[in-house]
Amino acid sequence: MSDYFITEVSTSDSDTNEQIVTLLEAEGIHKDKNLDYTCAMFDEDMQVIATGSCFSNTLRCLAVSSAHQGEGLMNQILTHLISVQFSRGNTHLFLYTKCSSAPFFADLGFYEIANIKNQIVFMENKRNGFSSYLEKLEQDSAMQNAKLLETIISKDNLLVKEKTTKLSTFVSEEKCTLLAEEKNTESADALSKVSKPNTLTESSAANLQKTPGSVKTAALVINANPFTLGHQYLVEKAARKNDILHLFIVEEDASLIPFSIRKRLVLEGTSHLPNIIYHDSGPYIISKATFPGYFQKDEQAVMESHAELDLAVFIKIAETLHITKRYIGEEPFSETTGIYNKVMAEKLPENGIDCIIVPRKQYIDTVNKRKNDTKDMPSHSFPISASTVRQAIKEENFTLLKQLVPETTLQYFESEESIPVIKKIQATKDVIHH
Repeated sequence: MSDYFITEVSTSDSDTNEQIVTLLEAEGIHKDKNLDYTCAMFDEDMQVIATGSCFSNTLRCLAVSSAHQGEGLMNQILTHLISVQFSRGNTHLFLYTKCSSAPFFADLGFYEIANIKNQIVFMENKRNGFSSYLEKLEQDSAMQNAKLLETIISKDNLLVKEKTTKLSTFVSEEKCTLLAEEKNTESADALSKVSKPNTLTESSAANLQKTPGSVKTAALVINANPFTLGHQYLVEKAARKNDILHLFIVEEDASLIPFSIRKRLVLEGTSHLPNIIYHDSGPYIISKATFPGYFQKDEQAVMESHAELDLAVFIKIAETLHITKRYIGEEPFSETTGIYNKVMAEKLPENGIDCIIVPRKQYIDTVNKRKNDTKDMPSHSFPISASTVRQAIKEENFTLLKQLVPETTLQYFESEESIPVIKKIQATKDVIHH
């Protein structure tokens, strides 16, 4: 035991990385493509006997050689990785493990968030991490609801003031009373608003404070990299069909456009919709980058398990916020994302949540438009996607960009502020999958 040591493994150390791959595969794990730190434990013969890696605030690809299990080596690997994460400023850590290994990690101070039966357990190192997140969602919802109510009351009172001012200009109060007595409903209604200024306030409060079951409450999760007319169309549709829309913006900074910018463009592009409650996704709504693919045999299995774990987490969020619908944008380009949508469409209704897949908003390729195109059947119409937007930015095709994004997003990309982001996009070889 005294001859064992742990060290960081460079990506250029091909021999050690080959040993790590062999060890992981022996334990039924594929080496994940998203890793930003890897360590290995060596025996006295310089053979890898244990390994572990990090990506962002997650621990992953953890394994100990079967010949050395029971020696406490995983505890040492975890201690090393946690020390690395703490030095980076990451104190709230997450890991994914097989169900059979979950009790072991529980003994080391990790707590279950959600699981896929007989497959994966999602864990964190904070006892009340997820429950605190749910409480915060509830508090944020209450605060934003109160602001929404205040806005409605303010607008309603302004409307009353405008109507009564116009009315008093032409008709004296005595005549208003007379008209009211004669059952002229418009004048009577205006006068009643003057005499009872809290009537609209009480009505608005009643509408917003219905019992949870009577309020049509939906959710939508978007990355918005960046916010497009397609996103705007999807949000508008969901907001229009429901009393409250909980809009979750993926917080993880694994996209070409930083979260702070993505969030701002979402807020600006949806500011005309009065019934949205906004949430940063936090670390619990799992992105494609964060979700581990190393437990599954192929891409289809990865997407299916990603959807199921997302579902397991989302169901708990939905219970807290009384969400009964989840909206998902149609995915005509990616087969793997299509699999994700299919799983969600099948599993959400089983848990009392409607899954509504909305067809993509289209744009017309005006450059290549044919003479026989019609308004209803354009031969060069294509679904709007963030990938197309990023490609247009990469190619400096602002004519196309104007067809794909709302004015608020366009203004950002035409500003000097966006220059570093544009340069980053243009320097990236493949902007389709970011």
